[in-house]
Amino acid sequence: MEYVYAALLLHKLGHKVTEENLRRVLESAGAKVDEAKVKSLVASLESVDIESAIKEAAMAPAMTQVKEEKKEDKKKEEKLDESAASAGLGALFG
Repeated sequence: MEYVYAALLLHKLGHKVTEENLRRVLESAGAKVDEAKVKSLVASLESVDIESAIKEAAMAPAMTQVKEEKKEDKKKEEKLDESAASAGLGALFG
């Protein structure tokens, strides 16, 4: 996680997320630097708009809540439909 945090810190401060910059941040924080992880992270972030990714991540919990509320509403509707159908059958037979 420290590699991702270092990349986010660089981004927040307005610096490019490069191997050199990432390595410097990690070393200054006292982390043992794994060159393969540095190269992998920098390569994977090349095509990522970090600002958009942060905004999407911030919206994810809200979207999850909306989906859960829709599921609850659907369950309530199904229960109402079942009870209405039962009442209709009761009127036929009873």
